[in-house]
Amino acid sequence: MPNYRRPHVPGGTYFITQVTYQRQSWLCSDTGRTALRAALKHVRQNYPFSIDAFVLLPDHFHCLWTLPAGDSNLSMRMLLIKRFVTKYYGHQLGLDVVISRSREKRKERNLWQRRFWEHLIRDEVDFANHCNYIHYNPVRHNFCKSPQEWPFSSIHRFIEQNIYPLDWGGDNELELASDVWDV
Repeated sequence: MPNYRRPHVPGGTYFITQVTYQRQSWLCSDTGRTALRAALKHVRQNYPFSIDAFVLLPDHFHCLWTLPAGDSNLSMRMLLIKRFVTKYYGHQLGLDVVISRSREKRKERNLWQRRFWEHLIRDEVDFANHCNYIHYNPVRHNFCKSPQEWPFSSIHRFIEQNIYPLDWGGDNELELASDVWDV
């Protein structure tokens, strides 16, 4: 089995991608959104972190999280979020997907891919590049023509706070940094 190593930087900021099991499109459903929102709220009570940017797509989400000073346990937070959604909302989602023997052995359900992808943010430029990637992602997946049209995104907060101009990314000529991972 591969030995996955994640960076452990107390107070670090991380770009995270979590994908649903077999890329099932349930995250943007009413139940999916409610479940993820409740899970984030619940986990943040005991394991605080700030959500700097977020986009929810039907089969995955991207986000930027900053952990508190002295805390580097990103994996625990993701585990607890996925566990909460599965335990309290999995039956409501009613997904009919066969679970592999490997998943059965590990007592895993059919909601999430086993692993998540993370990238430790290096500096302000890296942070800005990942924010741009997050907010432009619905356009790249052809869910909308401009980022502002996508309702499940922190772009609306960024525009409200004057971080982005009102028409940000609407001209479809936005250049994303080439070193931002592509899902």
